Formats: sequence, structure tokens, C-alpha cells
Amino acid sequence: MSDIYKQAGVDVHAGYRAVDLMKKHIQKTNRPEVIGGVGAFAGLFDLSAFSYEEPVLVSGTDGVGTKLKLAIDLQCHDTVGQDLVAMCVNDIIAQGADPLFFLDYIACGKNVPEQIEQIVKGIADGCAQAGCALIGGETAEMPGMYKVEDYDLAGFVVGIADKKKLITGDSVVTGDVIIGLASGGLHSNGFSLVRKIAEEHQLEWTKTYEPLDCSLGEALLTPTKIYASSVKHVKSHMEIKGISHITGGGFYENIPRALPEHLGVKVKKDSWEIPAIYTVLAERANLSFDEMLGVFNMGIGMVFVVSPEDADQCLELLQQIGEKASVIGEVVDRNGVELTDD
Repeated sequence: MSDIYKQAGVDVHAGYRAVDLMKKHIQKTNRPEVIGGVGAFAGLFDLSAFSYEEPVLVSGTDGVGTKLKLAIDLQCHDTVGQDLVAMCVNDIIAQGADPLFFLDYIACGKNVPEQIEQIVKGIADGCAQAGCALIGGETAEMPGMYKVEDYDLAGFVVGIADKKKLITGDSVVTGDVIIGLASGGLHSNGFSLVRKIAEEHQLEWTKTYEPLDCSLGEALLTPTKIYASSVKHVKSHMEIKGISHITGGGFYENIPRALPEHLGVKVKKDSWEIPAIYTVLAERANLSFDEMLGVFNMGIGMVFVVSPEDADQCLELLQQIGEKASVIGEVVDRNGVELTDD
């Protein structure tokens, strides 16, 4: 085969090599409903065995954002794939869906097969955690569009739910309890601000700053938690009225999305443990707790809204599967998110 395309910056043989390397990782996500294997023009998934009364397909798409810049700087590519899956899956489980399958899109300046393999391994690890099959993807080598070392990721997930069991927040009422599920750190939001703080205060990714017990880079690259098993376990035993995935915009933007428009929440400060990474950032940039809550998850990656009589059971169910959670507030009869000391 002519190497004229390679001379233009696109190495198709590197692409073939990357596919060969990723196959073993993709296989561990396989489900019996998947038809065919890697290399077809489309991913196929058989729905005939499902017996929902009113089946609804629930879809989501997302990326990892500028967290990728840090991964590129540190040459650490094996966890950003989990971030990608988490950002997509956590959105659809917030509506009550069970994840079925996932597809990825990787755009890069240069296809380095071993690097692509690391990324896809992370994606496959995330899919295995979420219980969904990785049934397709695209790796686009685009010289001139991206720098040689740069890449971007996008993910697409499809799940299923029974229409009458969708979690919409419509049944939430005043007095309902807000339960916060612990995050693993920043997850995949706020990294443009983090990079700005690091630049202005000469923070180094490889250094350890009090009160961290690891380097700054390690703390920041902690992968986004996938809450699929936690949601599935709890909803199989009791009603979850509303779920919010705490992403960009923090508490203020995301918690209201799980509530009827006329309601809001009162959140009690000091009702959950805040990861040390936020202390490092807040002290350097002189950011208030209120400002931080508008950008970061501050240690709460997902929120459940439940009836008061179900709160203890919810906490017990989460504890059964090792999910750290606490009551952080309640629903009130006014819009917005209010912080309180009591």
C-alpha cells in the first residue's frame, strides 16, 4: 500500500495496531445482547429479551473537558477513559435508566497505538463498572487540527428504563431529604479554573501540598466515580424521587434539576467530608465555600432525594455496598440552593 497518506500525517497502520491492542479490553465489557464484534460498520445490541411494559431508551453524551490537558502533561492516559464513561453514565442513571451500551470517539493529532490502548482500557474499565457493553468507537487522527500530543474524547451511552419507573423529580415535595453520595475528588469539572489557579500560584503537578497525601497531579486525576451499582441497588429496594449528578455548575446548577421548579433545597454545611484537594485550591485562590460550591462538587458527586421515612433505609442500603453517604439537607418551599449552619 502506498504511504502517501502517511506522508500527509495519517498512519492507517497505526490505526490497525491500536484496534488490535484494544480488543482484549473491549471483550471484558461484552454482554449476551451484543451481536458481532470489533470492526463492523455499526454496533448491534439485541433488545428482544427485555420485558419492560413501556420500555424507554435513555441516551447521554459528554466529554472529559480540560482534565485531558493535565493527563497529557503527566502522560497518564489510563484513567481518563473511566472519566468519560462516568460523565455519560451518571447522567442517564439520574433518570433511572440501566446502562446498556457505550460508544467512544477519540480525536488526536497523532495515533500512538499504545496511548490509544491506555485510553480505551480506561473506557472498558468504566463500562465494566457500569455494566454496559463497549460496542463501537472511532479514532480520528487529524494532523493540523490537533497538536501531535493532544487528543479529545467524547462518549455516548444508551440505557433502558420502564416509563413508569423513570426518575423525574416530579413527586418531590417540601420536607423530602437530600442524601449526598461522596465523590472521589474533582471528578471531571472545574479544571479550567484549576489550571488557572495552578498557573497563577506556581503550583506543580508532581509536588505534594498539605493536606494532600499524594501529589497534586495524582489527586486531580483521581477518576470520576461511577454510581450505577449504587443507584441500581437502592432503587431495587425503595423509591428514589430525584437524582442529581453534580457536574459543571456545582450544587447551584445541578441540584435544582432534580426538583420541581417551585422547590429548592437547604443544604447544611459541615454535613459531609470535603476532600483535601479543595483545601489546597481554596487557600491558594482565596475562594469562599460559596464560590467553590458554584464550580466544584465539593465532595458530593451525586444527590438522591427521598422521603423522610426512607432516609435511614437509603443510607443503610448505600452502606451495604460500600458507598459513603450522608444526609446533607432537605427540600424547601422556595427556589434555589440555600446554605445553612444548622
